[in-house]
Amino acid sequence: MKIAVAKETRDGEARVALVPELVGKLTGLGYDVVVEPGAGRHALLSDEEYAEAGATLDDAAFDGADVVVSVQPLAAEQIRRLARGTTTVSFLPTTTEQQTVVELRDAGVSAHAVELIPRISRAQSMDALSSQALVSGYRSAIVAAGMLRRFLPLNMTAAGTVQPADVVVLGAGVAGLQAIATTKRLGAVVRAYDVRAAAAEEIRSMGAKAIELDLETLEGAGGYAREMTEDRAARQRELLTPYVAAADALITTAAVPGRTAPMLVTREMVEQMKPGSVVVDLASESGGNVEGSVAGEVVRIGNAQVWGGRNVPSQMPGPASKLYSQNVVNLVTLMTAKAEDGTASFAPDYDDEIVAGSCVTRDGAIVHEPTREAIEGPAEPEPAQDVDGMTTENLATDEQPDLPYDQEADQ
Repeated sequence: MKIAVAKETRDGEARVALVPELVGKLTGLGYDVVVEPGAGRHALLSDEEYAEAGATLDDAAFDGADVVVSVQPLAAEQIRRLARGTTTVSFLPTTTEQQTVVELRDAGVSAHAVELIPRISRAQSMDALSSQALVSGYRSAIVAAGMLRRFLPLNMTAAGTVQPADVVVLGAGVAGLQAIATTKRLGAVVRAYDVRAAAAEEIRSMGAKAIELDLETLEGAGGYAREMTEDRAARQRELLTPYVAAADALITTAAVPGRTAPMLVTREMVEQMKPGSVVVDLASESGGNVEGSVAGEVVRIGNAQVWGGRNVPSQMPGPASKLYSQNVVNLVTLMTAKAEDGTASFAPDYDDEIVAGSCVTRDGAIVHEPTREAIEGPAEPEPAQDVDGMTTENLATDEQPDLPYDQEADQ
């Protein structure tokens, strides 16, 4: 069995899908690990480290590979180098990468998207969305602290007292909680808000103050929030305005994969912030939580500098790669079968909800139904079943056979 580790080709991507310290986990399962030279360079990992860990360096790493792992989706020219039946594991945002999905389908490649892994307890060790959000949340706090031209902690000196900075965090998922924890450790006074009721206790557990608004909570599936109505969104923005205006730093982290990020903060709200204030919008790439934020840029709105996040985990490629690598290794391990004689084979079990749920293409078809429908259109209706040699659609009403009535199926 052969696993190839791809060198990332997309601009700004500094992560790598497998770090040297985890090569042994895969070779221990019976895999030959082959790495494209320079794959770890931007994450400060040398080819020599991979070789010492037991990997092979080869420009033709894809040749004969059973599995190819990467962070970003493979480019079209990379996909065309793969043999039919090869499996890829990567991030694969299907709403924006439809042409890539078509290339994978036409190449007969089985593609697994790590962001589609079901959010169940058994899959926590494979949850790349959470592992990378952890990095993003930490990074957002450091960016805010670096851009602020004042101390975050309280300082009492003989020359006088320096008051702590006020930080507001909107969204208390993995990224938001890490932003809260980091700014709190740096000494700021932190307030946070999330539309989910359960988040208030998590916010308090980090030492921050939960912002409580007189609004219904919006618990959704998979740990995400439900989409809110425009009336509720407008009322929420109105109630959050004084908290935003009083903040020295505002960090927004609310995003749901595959959807446009909710607009939590208007330009008018930002314009009420104090001179020297900072806004960090982690959701800029998916539309932004802050009106006017631009992914990958710092723009000025009123008195505030607004930092738009772009591929934020890649800005800390070392820890991000290590965490992502562990997610990948755990997923590959799940898809590896061991025989009674101790030999192993790459044999994904598509009856497993993790394997099936993460699969986008397989055997020359798109198997992720929302993606298939978006690319190929609605499925053709099944033809009517034959009844005694005639199709039911051609039977007159009074000629319909007296078929059994299945109440459960009818419901």
